[in-house]
Amino acid sequence: MTNDLSRSHRVSEQLEFGMVAINTGVISDAPAPFGVVKHSGMGREGSKYGMKDYLTVKMIVTGGLAHL
Repeated sequence: MTNDLSRSHRVSEQLEFGMVAINTGVISDAPAPFGVVKHSGMGREGSKYGMKDYLTVKMIVTGGLAHL
């Protein structure tokens, strides 16, 4: 858990993952892009990004903002 939203954005931008959860464990959603990064595979499933095989997309979910 963090209250430093600015730091959480900086750190999440540096992570090389397809999905990042901040202050929450719930990150999966039907319209969310789900896929792989780097050599673990190629492509995305779901969302409008499913056709963009070479696009690196990151979803960042931040929870607990009502407590800030």
